[in-house]
Amino acid sequence: MRLIEPLGLLDGEAAVDAIGQGLALPLAGGRLAFTLARLIDETGARLVPVAAIPDDFAPTRARLTAKPPPWAGLPADRPAVMGILNVTPDSFSDGGRHFDPLAAIAAGQAMAEAGAAIIDVGGESTRPGAEAVAPEEEQRRIVPVIRALAARGILVSADTRNAATMAAALAAGAAIINDVSGLTHDPDALALIARRDCAVVMMHMRGTPATMKSLATYGDVTREVLAELGAHLQAAHAAGIAPGRIALDPGFGFAKEGTQNLDLMRRLALFANFGYPLLIGVSRKRLVGMASGEVAAARRAPGSIAAGLYALGHGALILRVHDVAETVQAVRVWDSLSDSGKMS
Repeated sequence: MRLIEPLGLLDGEAAVDAIGQGLALPLAGGRLAFTLARLIDETGARLVPVAAIPDDFAPTRARLTAKPPPWAGLPADRPAVMGILNVTPDSFSDGGRHFDPLAAIAAGQAMAEAGAAIIDVGGESTRPGAEAVAPEEEQRRIVPVIRALAARGILVSADTRNAATMAAALAAGAAIINDVSGLTHDPDALALIARRDCAVVMMHMRGTPATMKSLATYGDVTREVLAELGAHLQAAHAAGIAPGRIALDPGFGFAKEGTQNLDLMRRLALFANFGYPLLIGVSRKRLVGMASGEVAAARRAPGSIAAGLYALGHGALILRVHDVAETVQAVRVWDSLSDSGKMS
């Protein structure tokens, strides 16, 4: 697997000028550019200026530099915020808060009004060690919420790994399926998504929420996650899922422990090699707590925003968050400052 790791990242006018002078290449066709490339193949890794990328890396370079197609109706050149709406009693930082359907609907509406482009509705906690929820119970929790939000014109995602729940969510008006297992948990999921006209988020994890902690063993975490996500993508393509419907999520905290998450974040730009929109979910997670020293998940909003902005600066397009209003404000400022235009 040939990879190009973009280094020496630029944004704004510096990116435009460097691209124009042949000193940089665009990252994912957007406002970011890179001036150096670490070439990775079976022989090892070597660092070169972008003008010296050899022809045998040309297909990889083409994917890395091209702008992904618009995904789920969202613009491909502007970051977006996905609001987390857990209709569960046991999610890791907000379990029980939105378990009542009316409370969940009100919260989803408030997130949309605060600027969330997508509301991600989930009825099963996938925190480490969580027990599985029967699809029937999962549907009982989320379908009324999805139906109400979609009826108000809100773009809704269903956070589920069960094909029966995916079908029920789509029938209720969801436009996106967000599967933590990358469509590997349920053997009917690939065929279902292939038949339906919906967008899908394919995330990386190993095992299940109950077992994934024991599977967090890697040599090079980023390259192994890339390889495993690549295998999931091949299965999706073979099933007939069009590339333009797919976004990717590296799965921070899912079968990744401690510094593995930080290592993965630092090399996030490598995921642009696939040529798909990149969704990042680090909100309130342990990697934020570890880096910030904040024990309480509910008090990790500042650290979560910092990590999210770092991700945007390394090629991410969508941030999945709990603290929507605060993140939307931060993203708008980042968007203005990193754009090649001038703030008015």
